[in-house]
Amino acid sequence: MTSENPLLTFQGLPPFSQIKPEHIEPAIDQLLAENRNTLAELLDSTEHFSWKNLVEPLEDMMDRLSAVWSPVSHMNSVVNSDALRDAYNACLEKLSAYYTELGQNEALFKAYEYIAEHESYQQLDQAQRKVIENELRDFRLSGIDLSDANKARYRDIMQRLSKLTSTFGENVLDATQAWSKSIDDESDLAGLPESAIALCRQQAENAGQSGYLLNLEFPSYYPVITYADDRELRHEMYAAYVTRASDEGPNAGEWDNSPVMEEILALRHELAQLLGFANYAERSIATKMAASTDQVVQFLQELAERSLPVAKAELEQVREFAKTQFGQTELEAWDIPYYSEKLRQSEYNISQEELKPYFPAPQVIEGMFAVVGKLYALQIRPHTGVDSWHDDVQFFEIRDSDNELRGQFYLDLYARANKRGGAWMDECISRKVRNGKVQTPVAYLTCNFTPPIGDDPALLTHGEVETLFHEFGHGLHHMLTKIDYTSVSGISGVAWDAVELPSQFMENWCWEREALDLFASHYQSGDKIPDDLYQRMKAAKNFQSAMQMARQLEFSLFDFRLHMEFDPDKGANVYTLLDDVRKQVAVMQPPSFNRFPHSFSHIFAGGYAAGYYSYKWAEVLSADAFSAFEETHIFDSHTGQRFLQSILEQGGSREPMELFVDFRGREPTIDALLRHSGLAA
Repeated sequence: MTSENPLLTFQGLPPFSQIKPEHIEPAIDQLLAENRNTLAELLDSTEHFSWKNLVEPLEDMMDRLSAVWSPVSHMNSVVNSDALRDAYNACLEKLSAYYTELGQNEALFKAYEYIAEHESYQQLDQAQRKVIENELRDFRLSGIDLSDANKARYRDIMQRLSKLTSTFGENVLDATQAWSKSIDDESDLAGLPESAIALCRQQAENAGQSGYLLNLEFPSYYPVITYADDRELRHEMYAAYVTRASDEGPNAGEWDNSPVMEEILALRHELAQLLGFANYAERSIATKMAASTDQVVQFLQELAERSLPVAKAELEQVREFAKTQFGQTELEAWDIPYYSEKLRQSEYNISQEELKPYFPAPQVIEGMFAVVGKLYALQIRPHTGVDSWHDDVQFFEIRDSDNELRGQFYLDLYARANKRGGAWMDECISRKVRNGKVQTPVAYLTCNFTPPIGDDPALLTHGEVETLFHEFGHGLHHMLTKIDYTSVSGISGVAWDAVELPSQFMENWCWEREALDLFASHYQSGDKIPDDLYQRMKAAKNFQSAMQMARQLEFSLFDFRLHMEFDPDKGANVYTLLDDVRKQVAVMQPPSFNRFPHSFSHIFAGGYAAGYYSYKWAEVLSADAFSAFEETHIFDSHTGQRFLQSILEQGGSREPMELFVDFRGREPTIDALLRHSGLAA
């Protein structure tokens, strides 16, 4: 099979076009068998374990498994099909069992303990010691100290959770794709910008239909909820969007995540208690920067106290505006974005649409590279002839001032069928050094922007520009690492509540005139953003920022309390708890049919369980880090090099607070975040 299976023969970049669903399970089966044999040989070969004879070969073995699984997992997200999904799910259980087996391997645990207790341990470098510290911590979090019966139960829970989280994401994807609405008469789309109408027309053509086609992908949903004058259309689309994968809405019950959420939460709670934690939030904190569950709740509540009064005033302003200007006295959830946009245009004479012509995607990409070039003395160039999973995908490489190759990445920008929604960065290949040879890190950068329409380039909203910079920040963290061991290079081993620091940090340059001048110019005339428009854009920066803050705090508190307060006797009570959180921090109570948790993939299908607060936590770090540039100059090369060396190059080799203090000279404060959000007063 080896000779015919591209997953087992490739070296370097994955051969995406050759990978078929039938290759996946045999490749994973063979690799797991080889890895088990290798581990047994390593453990039998000596009693005197060292970095060289145990950790290094183990890292190589795990790196190969990761290199094979990475393209499979990625394709499952970006070119999903039934056959691929079946193969992916068949392997998930096997991989879960394998990782649990490693984490509960007594002989391996004792071998790591031997290395940690041996005098040669102090001769290891900082990153190597961190690898071993993390491994010893993770053995305990994998149940190494449990009885045989409890170890078996832990294994069963982990397997079941890997299946359930995958099912949750599949249900959201299927429910999103199941709904569409055909429109014959363009007048029914009154209020929508021309670009959004053109997209609806293009979507209908692609589906072999006449007229216009709406769907629940974000580039289609967002313009309707924000601009459509037809209130009933907004209502219909809102209802379809917020009831995806639930017991409500147009596809009620068809891909219902209700039992999936219930079981995920119960199993996470049981898992945490098996390991000696009171609840899953405590288990989550064991690998995070935050010191305790109390500290997290206190942090979120403090932000809520600062932002809620302002958020309530912002909502009242929308209500008053809708009433006096449009005679609309009752505002529902599907009215708020619409009248907020009208208010923004009235107050600041600006809309996302007015800015879009200045952000053609090819130019934004070039400009983003120029920003990074100025900050870190890097050059980023396209690299052609690389195999990928779709024609839209571009490939680039990053070189430093010595022309050393530092990283490579795939860029997949546009929304399409069979592609998971949202935006993310993921690892394709991680950096390591063996025998003096560097394995270049490679990243996937994935977004779901509005595709090009007709002959024009894709025009991005300013919000999409921020998203692109955000994901590229994650990519730089992965690719610019100088750490030589895969377990702590790039984003590996970085505490989850610090992992958003480099991404949110990058967003700041999307607001600075000097940075915008590198890429924001009209796609037809080539003119830079006029000063008047830029001033209006800056003035509107914090429009409803308190409402946005309250919304993020609602998600964060809901997630954290859901995992912290779970009671097996009462079940998850998802909506009872959500109502309680909303009473505390929400400014707008959504309708009773709203089923937001049913598509909250971050916590039920991603890595953010009892960790969604990380966005706000890291925003404190990123705002404070950016203030170092505000104190000098936004392109100050000395400060840029310090950020590169203290944060981006260090990966997970040291605790994030140490790295932050290294860069900033002190611990972070909340002041810069409040100032940047317009909440300082």
